[in-house]
Amino acid sequence: MITDTELYRLAIVLGSAAMVLIILYHFFEVNSGEEQSEALKEKASRKGAPQNTQGSTKTR
Repeated sequence: MITDTELYRLAIVLGSAAMVLIILYHFFEVNSGEEQSEALKEKASRKGAPQNTQGSTKTR
């Protein structure tokens, strides 16, 4: 059987691990937004200059 002290230590360890994982998740989530917004800005600037993406328009 598990003692009260072991249960207390287990709760502290698991709670601390959960908090660390939550902080890491938010850190990565906040920092990944910058890369996505840069990619969107590049995509928007490319739309401004028309490019032929459907192949050649030459006739034979």
